[in-house]
Amino acid sequence: MTTRTTSANNRNEMGRDVGRLVTMMTVAAWVFLGLGLVLSMLNLHHFSDKNASLMVGIGCMVGSVFVYVIRTAIHLVHSRAASVTE
Repeated sequence: MTTRTTSANNRNEMGRDVGRLVTMMTVAAWVFLGLGLVLSMLNLHHFSDKNASLMVGIGCMVGSVFVYVIRTAIHLVHSRAASVTE
């Protein structure tokens, strides 16, 4: 009986932590995308690989996609684990 209570409490705590992580990663992905767009648009006049801020802007945009994909994977794995345990 005690084991079930402990495991249920751990699952609830893990669910909250994953929810916060997913929210934080979503916000971070959008921030990186916005930062990348701003950096890219401000320095589009000199379109070359020697333009460091343009390259950083493109990197932020690509990185935001990776952060969002990882966030989606974490969310899907957690949802699947929660549905299997119920």
